[in-house]
Amino acid sequence: MIKALSLKLKEALISVAPVAAIVLIISFTPLVDLSPTETGAFAVCSVLLVLGIGLFNLGADLAMTPMGGHVGAGLTKSKKLLILISVCFLMGVLITVAEPDLSVLAGQVKAVMNDIVLIVTVGVGVGIFLVLAVLKIVFRLNLSMLLMFFYMLLFALCAILIQEGKFNFLPLSFDSGGVTTGPITVPFIMALGVGIATTIGGRNANENSFGLIAMCSIGPIVAVMALSLTANGEMPPEVLENLAAYATVDGSLKELGHILLSNLQNVGIALGLVVVFFFILQFTVLKLPKKKLIQIGIGIAYTFLGLIIFLTAVEVGFMPIGFKIGQSIANFHPAALTAFGLLIGMVVVLAEPAVHVLNKQVEEITGGGVKKIEMLVALSIAVGISIALSVIRMIFKFSLLYYLIPGYLISLGLAFFVPKIYTAIAFDSGGVASGPLTSSFILPLIVGACVALNGGSAAEIMSDAFGVVAMVAMTPLITIQALGFKAVTAAKVKHKIAMKRILEADDEQIIYFK
Repeated sequence: MIKALSLKLKEALISVAPVAAIVLIISFTPLVDLSPTETGAFAVCSVLLVLGIGLFNLGADLAMTPMGGHVGAGLTKSKKLLILISVCFLMGVLITVAEPDLSVLAGQVKAVMNDIVLIVTVGVGVGIFLVLAVLKIVFRLNLSMLLMFFYMLLFALCAILIQEGKFNFLPLSFDSGGVTTGPITVPFIMALGVGIATTIGGRNANENSFGLIAMCSIGPIVAVMALSLTANGEMPPEVLENLAAYATVDGSLKELGHILLSNLQNVGIALGLVVVFFFILQFTVLKLPKKKLIQIGIGIAYTFLGLIIFLTAVEVGFMPIGFKIGQSIANFHPAALTAFGLLIGMVVVLAEPAVHVLNKQVEEITGGGVKKIEMLVALSIAVGISIALSVIRMIFKFSLLYYLIPGYLISLGLAFFVPKIYTAIAFDSGGVASGPLTSSFILPLIVGACVALNGGSAAEIMSDAFGVVAMVAMTPLITIQALGFKAVTAAKVKHKIAMKRILEADDEQIIYFK
């Protein structure tokens, strides 16, 4: 166990070090003036981030992934479809309601929309679309066709919101789809899909196991758009106060006890729901051996401790520093902010816990066909571009739809030219890339810049700053599928060269046996 933990900590250090190094280096330049307290708090939180990610990843390997796999396989073997979809719906709702990322987002906009109603609505959206995703696996439905249908539905709802004069809610709606697939839900849901697909079997079992995260990312967007139609379109000034609640490290340190207790409660509820469901199924369906249960119990403890450390470090050290960096660089020069967004986006995805879970599972399921390093590079480029584009949109103040509509059209168009497994992986990657660090570091970065450049009114923050999570969730769809397109093209070129050599072979070198 010690050896496994040390390996996870080493991986976490490699992931976090680039982000920490960039922030600390920039603090010694005229771009950002960090106080000794801020620099020290960020350095300590970076170390805690490494510890948190390491513990979480080990816990995911020992508990979350096996639990999801056993639940998926056990329920499928029971051959009771109603029980399968009922459990999946309830689990989708309850885990999402307690997802820390969603709580952070809801707390920032509670002056505009009731945070409890928002959280429950998002949970129901995830539950419904998790059921649809499971039915996709059971009945072997085409993921690309489903995604195309539901994204067309999304843009139809966009048109209705615009017509009703509530276009300021569009960025929040798309952001809600990105934050729901967080560090607690991703390992479980992905393993659930693998367990169901493997048990059902079939020629395309590996391909069929992906797509649950992609579907679960759509549900919240549809649900929040529907909720927005009933919301008050006015933007009260309290939104800015909520967003800047932890705008300084000193303020976060004063609230350290509250932050820690809040994270203990949120993570405890989320993991508790998973554990309760799992043990109900253990006594009714699964009946796993005691040794396996002990391993899962140890893994849950590692996951719990890792997430508490991770989320607390992010809120105390990363959120306020992100807010201040955004303000400072925007005041220096908007072009510098765009360049910094590109750079920090390329490295921040490396520190997202769920990304490593996804990459490992993709490499295992594809038998090494899709390498972890290829996934990381593709995701890194995608997130870097998405942050830079978000900064440009915030500076020039144009609609998020100018990015999302062509972006999703390209993504859905690529689905016709690449192997289906790449499409499934790409749409799963979009939800995974937009994790806690995006909502707690990148979003405050953009909000800080919006406050500096645009005055930071409530309406401007909702329309210009929000949407960055949606961009982070969208761009991987293009880059991962481009990776698949490259693989297909390379295979065709190799085949063409091989055939050409065969046709051009010298007949005199052929030996004939009589």
